[in-house]
Amino acid sequence: MDGEKPRAPVSHAEVRTIFFGLMLATFLAALNQTIIATALPTMGRHFADFESLSWLVTAYLLTSTAVSTLYGKLSDIHGRRAMMLAAVGLFIAGSIVCALAPNMTVLILGRGLQGIGGGGILPLAQAVIADVVAPRERGRYQAYMGVVWVTSGVGGPVLGGALAEHFHWSLIFWINVPLGLAAAFLCYRNLARIPRNERRHKLDILGAVLMMAAAIPLLLALTWGGTRFPWLSLQIVGLIALSLVLSGVFAWHLMRADEPFLPLTVLNNQVMRWGTAAASFNMGTSIGLTIYVPLYFDLVHKLSATESGLALIPIALTTPGSLLAGRVMLYWKRYKWAPIVALCCCIVALGVLVWWPGMPLGYGIALMCVIGTGIGVVYPVTTVSIQNAVPHYQVGVAMGAMNFFRALASAFAVAVMGAIVLAGLGAAPGRTGIALMTGTVDTASIDVARVFGWVFLSAMIFLTISLICLIVMEERPLRGGTSSEPPASPAATPTPVPPPAPAP
Repeated sequence: MDGEKPRAPVSHAEVRTIFFGLMLATFLAALNQTIIATALPTMGRHFADFESLSWLVTAYLLTSTAVSTLYGKLSDIHGRRAMMLAAVGLFIAGSIVCALAPNMTVLILGRGLQGIGGGGILPLAQAVIADVVAPRERGRYQAYMGVVWVTSGVGGPVLGGALAEHFHWSLIFWINVPLGLAAAFLCYRNLARIPRNERRHKLDILGAVLMMAAAIPLLLALTWGGTRFPWLSLQIVGLIALSLVLSGVFAWHLMRADEPFLPLTVLNNQVMRWGTAAASFNMGTSIGLTIYVPLYFDLVHKLSATESGLALIPIALTTPGSLLAGRVMLYWKRYKWAPIVALCCCIVALGVLVWWPGMPLGYGIALMCVIGTGIGVVYPVTTVSIQNAVPHYQVGVAMGAMNFFRALASAFAVAVMGAIVLAGLGAAPGRTGIALMTGTVDTASIDVARVFGWVFLSAMIFLTISLICLIVMEERPLRGGTSSEPPASPAATPTPVPPPAPAP
């Protein structure tokens, strides 16, 4: 086992410049997930193809989820800078393909290429933060990263709609080119100083293929279930069965490989398991509510599309919660109490919405503020806890795995909430998405508020699971300096690790 070479510390000024480049790269990926939403109808009209619109979302989801863990492992082998430049480069290439697409098929392929690049940006950014910032201080930086997601979540749909309506839909892809080039330049210049973990690694190609092969049919089942095909159809059941079989083969391979794609030491880490589960159900709830709350405002409170977007801002405002979590981790030893209390407040707020889904609009927006803030507290705490609990040379693969499972949980939460909405509104699989988008579903004889009460109940259940996982997760002391070795759990068996590097 090779030790790490001594390296010069990274100054606070250098950390700031590194972080600025990471924020721009993350903004690039985050904006892409929201800017396309309001432009979908315009693209459908341009290509006279509404039936394939869902693939513009599905293609990105499939590829970005499948490669997230692969980027983490490759960055542990080849370094963060090289893989970040590769991710941003692929994202730019995919954006150009989308902008020049002559038909819907090429546009879908371009979105898939975008996903191959975009799927690596967030886990790599998280890993870089772990390289240069002490665990106790990381919460503050993770909170700042949350500002990026809020900005893109609020501004993306507005910008996408404006570009598609007043100019041309291709501009939502062309805008990624100058942003991507700027992000690549900053990453190339600023990431040269980040520490390298000089360890010999083997890339488990078979494990990577098996993991992605198991994820793709599951994501397709969650995306298509209840929309393209009924949940109990042969297609959906077959996809789920195929995913289970491939997952079993992947698990068998993990136990036999010399250096598996997902190291068993990472998977067996108590903080990794429960922290990832808590983060996944928390993020899944946030994504699901972000998608279906505008429909709730539209159908229950009769708001226009623009008004629904503005009313959605509270659920996207996770920044206050993220900033609070950062301060808590910086000064409190018992840092888990903040997300535990925050999730309890979220569950109570959702309980009120379940009990009274048709409440006046002002009350609903106030409760959404509570939910958005509470959800924001969980993400920095779970991310930093996982980084703090695994050896430094495995941070990349740990962040990739966490983002992989978060994406699966998000797809699952969206599928569950979507199934509730579609069943409650009486929409049939096939043309459901278009019917809801164009407002052709007849809701005159339906208690729409009660339908969304069940949606809020599902969100309440997901956050309760997240709360339980967070309570079970071990609360290990956060290191004050960046070292190679996580603090040992009192019950953990010591394992050989490389010598610690000098703390920056």
